[in-house]
Formats: sequence, C-alpha cells, structure tokens
Amino acid sequence: MTSVPSDAELARSLDGDFESRHAEVNGTDLHYVIGGQGDPLLLLGGWPQTWWQFRKIMPSLAQRHQVIAVDLRGMGSSGKPESGYDKKTMAADVLALARHLGHEQVDIAGHDIGALVAYSFAANHPEAARRIALLDVMHPDESWFQHTVLPRPGRPLLWWFAFNQLRGLPEQLITGRSRYLIDFVHDESTPDPAAIGDFDRAVYAHAYSTPEAIRASNSWYRAFGQDIEDEKGYGPLTPPILALTGEGLYDAARDVLSRKALDAEVVKLDGAATACSARSATAGGCSPTGSTSD
Repeated sequence: MTSVPSDAELARSLDGDFESRHAEVNGTDLHYVIGGQGDPLLLLGGWPQTWWQFRKIMPSLAQRHQVIAVDLRGMGSSGKPESGYDKKTMAADVLALARHLGHEQVDIAGHDIGALVAYSFAANHPEAARRIALLDVMHPDESWFQHTVLPRPGRPLLWWFAFNQLRGLPEQLITGRSRYLIDFVHDESTPDPAAIGDFDRAVYAHAYSTPEAIRASNSWYRAFGQDIEDEKGYGPLTPPILALTGEGLYDAARDVLSRKALDAEVVKLDGAATACSARSATAGGCSPTGSTSD
C-alpha cells in the first residue's frame, strides 16, 4: 500500500513556496494550500479528488497569481459537518475564505463539484467575482431531473449521481475499499488513465477512506435538489465566465451560458477527460466527470 504524506508535506513537494493552512470560516473549517504572488486565484476541486488535483498547474499559476487551492466543505482535510452542502452555502464558505485572506475580489476556477460552487459564487456574490472559469459542468437545474440510470447510446451514464444519493450503504461498501472506487472512476472517465499514477490515486483514496468522508462528499450530491431550487432564483451571471469542456458537454455548456450569462466564452478541449473510454462507450455512456486538472 502506498504511503500518503500529510498535506503539509504534499504542499512542500510542489515547485515554489506553497503552504498548507486551515481557516475557520462560515461555521466550518476549510483546508487550503497557498502560494505565489499576484491577483488571488482560488482553485476548487471535485469528486473524488482533493486540492491535489491541481498540483501540476499550481507552480505555473503561482508565477502570476496568489494561488489558493481549496478543499471544499466535506473534502480532504476540511471540516465535514452534518449540513451545508448546498452550493449556495459552499459558495459562502469560499467568500468567507477570500475575506479571511483579505481579498475583496478573486478569480475562481472550479472543476466538477467545484464548478458548481464557482457558478453559485458568480450568481450570489458577483461583486467579489473578478473572473470565473468552469471546468466540465454547469450548475444543477431542472434539466438534471432528466438524467437516467439506464445507459443510452451517446448519453452520459451518471451512475454515481444515484449511488451517492443513498444513505448509509456507500459508507458500508467503500470504507476501507476506497481505492477500488478511485481506480474505477479514473480508469473509466480518463482518456489516458496512466496519466493519474499510483501515488496520486493513493492520495485520493486516503481522502475518501472513512465513513465521515464518504458521507460528506455524498452530501454534495444529496443537495442537488436544493441547488436546483436555488438556481431558479438566480438572475443573469454578470462576472466574465469561461467554460472549458470536453466534446460531450460542449453544446450543453453553450446552451446554458448563452441564456444565463452576460459575458461568457465556451471552449471545447479535444481529448479532455469528458471523452468516453472504450468500456464506457461500449456500455452506451460516457462520463462528464474526470480529471481535467490531472
């Protein structure tokens, strides 16, 4: 079994002067890794990963930004409270962290669950959002109720959306076996699974290995109903938005942002993690999650 260093050790392993820190904000504890100089850029990760998913790009970004890679509420070394996993509350966490660090405005890049939080941040705190980048997905809306659990050719099979709604069973199945989940997700959703090596997978498996971690991360999905209700009240997004997607989500992202953002650009990344793996394609579905930043 691969040994997993502490967050402090992982932060120090990156090129540049990065430091692992914690902050008590908005009623919870947020862990983050910070380094670099310049305008603040917050990086928000997704399931089933942690701040570590940004490790390859953090040193380059730190040449022009103060980089702040955040473990969201329920992720990694951050707090795992019983509630607060709707994306509006999680966006308030991020705002409180920015204020804690002395920033009135920040740039945010969010991937997967982090993209949902970044979108909510733009909707609820536009005065604090200088620029927003959304990687892979848009915020939940009523169209998400149309997702099915049966595979259809050319449509994503979002099995984890349903699995993560269950209460109690995921903890029983995954505790002590999280590496199986990590390997399956990355092997099925990544064009080149070898790009995410054994050490990185061990870091993620360690982060999702306890009942508390599984319960907390699944709570991001269990809050989708509230997220959909909250989205109904959001006006047009006023901060500049950049969406980066794979081919499978490009059209959907263009449709959403053409209707809901005043200043948006959508860029398709050929060969990104939204591509179907051979086995997923055979099964009739492809995954909109993955490891864009890995």
